[in-house]
Amino acid sequence: MPVYTVHAPSPGGADLRAPDKFVFVRDGFHFWAMIFGPFWLLWNRLWLALIGYLIFLAAFNAGLSSLGVGRSSIFFADCIVAVLMGLEASSLRRWTLSHGKWRQLDIVVADDSDTAERRFFERWSQKQNGSAGDQWAVDRGGPPPTRNVPGQPFSNPPPIPAGGIIGLFPEPGGSR
Repeated sequence: MPVYTVHAPSPGGADLRAPDKFVFVRDGFHFWAMIFGPFWLLWNRLWLALIGYLIFLAAFNAGLSSLGVGRSSIFFADCIVAVLMGLEASSLRRWTLSHGKWRQLDIVVADDSDTAERRFFERWSQKQNGSAGDQWAVDRGGPPPTRNVPGQPFSNPPPIPAGGIIGLFPEPGGSR
């Protein structure tokens, strides 16, 4: 079942009271991005990704031809790059949104985009209690909890095994 990420403009632009501006990005393989890579990037207005893709492809083909690689091998390598483009198309779109001052609100699992929108807005209407909906923003800041900070979930040291040795050898200097 496909997974969709929901993105909204940051408070500097449109706010969370404008749900028609929300963007749903499907995670997974994008066939049309593989077949028509540069045109798919243009259609989705991913300008920096398009420039990077064209520069990479030109340098990659020039490098392969300068190494004396045959045309059929270069075509095969370009096909592999196209498959990678299809695999990473949604990541490029999310990256562009995050650099365009958008923030990720939620992750929805659904069969298609209409079902994803319906599920998201059902939860949205249940959770929104008169606030601007800031509780929906995915927390991407702050380091993970560490063992040496009091009050963190990992503040207690891990238990030491009975033998004192962790790994494949139960005794120091034991036989292998």
